[in-house]
Amino acid sequence: MKNATQNLVKLISAILLMGNLGCSAQKKAATASLFDGSTLKGLTTVKKENEKFWTVNDSIITGGDGIIKIPTNSYLHTVERYGDFEFRCLFRITGDHNLGLINSGIQYRSFIKDGKITGYQADIGRGYWGDIYDEHRRGKLLSGDLSTLKYILNEEGWNSYIIRCKGNMHETYINGAKTAEYHEKDADVPSEGIIGIQVHSGGNAKIEIRNVTITEL
Repeated sequence: MKNATQNLVKLISAILLMGNLGCSAQKKAATASLFDGSTLKGLTTVKKENEKFWTVNDSIITGGDGIIKIPTNSYLHTVERYGDFEFRCLFRITGDHNLGLINSGIQYRSFIKDGKITGYQADIGRGYWGDIYDEHRRGKLLSGDLSTLKYILNEEGWNSYIIRCKGNMHETYINGAKTAEYHEKDADVPSEGIIGIQVHSGGNAKIEIRNVTITEL
């Protein structure tokens, strides 16, 4: 009887422990918005003078205006840092390709040093769709796989981006199609950092971002 009681206590303890672990996992996996829909609270630019390139209208973050040529790369980024996560957003990039480069990207696991943002970038734009780039560090790491994306991409309309990072594994998806899988082999590269949006110089690019969420894994 004593042994049976002890076994029952152990079983109940194990169930409670599993329940607590499950609750902890659920809490950690909670999804949060990185954009409140009306202000840029929690977001900032690398250089203060570039704040003029970023606005909020109709629950959309906009970089550039599609008219003025962007003179220098500009980045709007989170104050918070993230390691393992799944980032999601809707985006639209427009501009006149005859006037210069129309390009953007999502920075992640990045950091600011000497007035520059350094880190991974999930690329956006003609000729760069789905590429994984290492901004101000190693350059292009991987070309995007367009085998499926080319059939479903809306070049000047709204598309979705998913960036999933866990450990040294990076995966990106545009409109649900997997565009890149990258394994980081350099242990010295930081595995956490800020998340940001780029508007590239050289053209009259306009990048619009909405429904920006992150789930920490």
